[in-house]
Amino acid sequence: MTLFDWKTGYPSRRSPLFARNIVSTSHPLAAQAGLRVLQVGGNAVDAAIATAACMTLVEPCSNGLGSDAFCILWDGSRLHGLNASGPAPAAWTPESFEGPAMPRRGWGSVTVPGAVGGWAALSERFGRLPFADLMQPAIEIAERGYAVPPIVQGKWAMAAALGELTSQPGFAPAFLPRGRAPEVGELFRFPDAARSLRLIAESRGEAFYRGEMAAALARFARETGGALTEADLAAYRPEWVAPLAKDFAGHTLHEIPPNGQGIAAQMALGLLEHWDIAAHAVDSPEAQHLMIEAMKLAFADVYRFVAEPGSMPVGAEQLLDPGYLAARARLIDPARAQVFGAGNPVKGGTIYLTAADERGMMVSFIQSNYMGFGSGLVLPGYGVSLQNRGHCFTLEAGHPNRVAPGKRPFHTIIPGFLTRDGAPVMSFGVMGGNMQPQGHLQTLVRMLSYGQNPQAACDAPRWRFNEGLSINVEPHMPGATVAALQARGHQIGDIHDSYQDFGAGQFIWRLGEPGVEGYVAASDPRRDGAAVGW
Repeated sequence: MTLFDWKTGYPSRRSPLFARNIVSTSHPLAAQAGLRVLQVGGNAVDAAIATAACMTLVEPCSNGLGSDAFCILWDGSRLHGLNASGPAPAAWTPESFEGPAMPRRGWGSVTVPGAVGGWAALSERFGRLPFADLMQPAIEIAERGYAVPPIVQGKWAMAAALGELTSQPGFAPAFLPRGRAPEVGELFRFPDAARSLRLIAESRGEAFYRGEMAAALARFARETGGALTEADLAAYRPEWVAPLAKDFAGHTLHEIPPNGQGIAAQMALGLLEHWDIAAHAVDSPEAQHLMIEAMKLAFADVYRFVAEPGSMPVGAEQLLDPGYLAARARLIDPARAQVFGAGNPVKGGTIYLTAADERGMMVSFIQSNYMGFGSGLVLPGYGVSLQNRGHCFTLEAGHPNRVAPGKRPFHTIIPGFLTRDGAPVMSFGVMGGNMQPQGHLQTLVRMLSYGQNPQAACDAPRWRFNEGLSINVEPHMPGATVAALQARGHQIGDIHDSYQDFGAGQFIWRLGEPGVEGYVAASDPRRDGAAVGW
């Protein structure tokens, strides 16, 4: 087969996995839970839900039962998108906060959690197995415990040193059970989360939003200074959406529309269409510079315009307009790094998982507490760790993403999906804050413009744009490339973030014809995970 170059060319602990049924995520126990569901007759949606439930336990620094989530899935004939992010409490107004920015931790950062509602919505519409069965692997892990792996332990230990987390109600009893973070290989049990998972299983998620758990969450908020109410939770419903589409290199990239940042990856690819990036070697400074500058231009617009769709001064179709992107692409100087402002398009901490089955269903799913351990708040007796997505709002007057009651914040988590001529090609994602669209861009260019196989694209060295001229690069980026980027004006520094790094991706590429499905999968060596299949 000549679809890809199967010689990776990069040091890696992983090899591509070939199978008819695959689950890929950043912890092996969670991936195996999804595979277990597939082996008893479940489909890729069932596997994704079971995997997601397990991930709340085995990678708690990245996600929990109080996460938000997004999904793009191919049901065998067409794409569907699900936005399971939650809105601000009804009591929030700009005047509720002292500023100058939204709180990073605590109740001032907690919006309505959407992940559990997303699981239930996916199961109801596309699942094959009873919803309660999908929670069983996670319940077993929560009750029996698991040995903490190295990469998760490292992030856990860094979080344990942050006073802004350890001072939050419920955090220490839940995640510092011995007065510290668990050591590598040490058993971690989470019986409170098992209790919640049983309630979620029995009620198909209703207990979380309109039952015992909702009452407990609202009571916890009242007692510890939060604004979240039972009415906020009861009003929540995930939203089915049509994914956005952008063509690149003979394929089409699909992303969830705003309030998410997936459009940034599509815009960056649209900018690169106007440069012959494949004329340069894959790891050359010329290729990397073009990608960095395209990403910077996309972010300049996204941070200015993207918010809840009803608050945006421009539509997604204007940001993706070919003429607008062509004009923005002309701003790139191939010899010099620049700081870009937003254009004028007006015409007038996260886990990612993917699953695919032999019947052709493919699921791209992501859920997150945002920064490591989210808000730091954990509901006592229930093990619900709450996200801090409210931090993504702004208090700036007139900005489309300004906080308001019942409004969803700008969101960083983005599942990706690739098609060609209307047929499914790849479900994929790269977790890690604003690294996510940057990871989508870099891995897709490697696969589509240079023919690198998914595992090679996953293993390859990455850069990360921060702001202005500041970027970070991974240690295995060629030294000559790093020096040439610096000569162009890129300022390369160290990462000083206790949780985020260069992202971590999972990829499933379809190899077979419809009805004879086969896949190749990749899992990122930057995490503890695995791709598993049969």
